[in-house]
Amino acid sequence: MKLTNLLGSLAIAASLGGVGCMVSGDAAVYTPDVVVTTAPPEPVYEVEVTQPRPGMVWIGGHYDYVGGRYVWRRGYYEHARPGRVWVPARWENRNGRYVRVEGRWR
Repeated sequence: MKLTNLLGSLAIAASLGGVGCMVSGDAAVYTPDVVVTTAPPEPVYEVEVTQPRPGMVWIGGHYDYVGGRYVWRRGYYEHARPGRVWVPARWENRNGRYVRVEGRWR
């Protein structure tokens, strides 16, 4: 009987493994604050490579702090959100420490 229950549980788990999760609406991802004692370099000037399709918005690149150094993340196009404006990511100087503030839709 126990083997049957185990096999049944495994079959259910295997069948659910292919099921995805879809979330609609606005969501925010909260990450721990990244705090650095050195200022980020000046932003890289980026040229929007292609003409955007209607309904697309350019999200400019920004610096992340990874492995003890700043790394530039290139900009990209994203679907516009009607009635909302993109607020770019930035680094804020807070008493000599630089804190990363994520970009978000407002």
